[in-house]
Amino acid sequence: MTDDRTEDIVRRLKSVEGHVRGIGRMVEEGAYCVDVVNQILAVQRALKKVSSLVLDRHLHSCVTHAIEGTDAAAKERVLGELLEVFEATGKT
Repeated sequence: MTDDRTEDIVRRLKSVEGHVRGIGRMVEEGAYCVDVVNQILAVQRALKKVSSLVLDRHLHSCVTHAIEGTDAAAKERVLGELLEVFEATGKT
């Protein structure tokens, strides 16, 4: 994992954290429901982007290393992990 990628992911997660706290304040203050829903949707999009960045990093490091290596069990493990991720996201 490169430092730039890590910093970007952490920065995005801190931003999401701030947005979630803001949504909590909105709810406490009785904000208009549609405004709250729109903020929740924005957080979900931001988390989806973070997930994509983490998966990209995984593909370019762990998966690439395992596939290029000679350990058949490691290859099967990372392929199984990827399948699980795709199944969990409904992408299969």
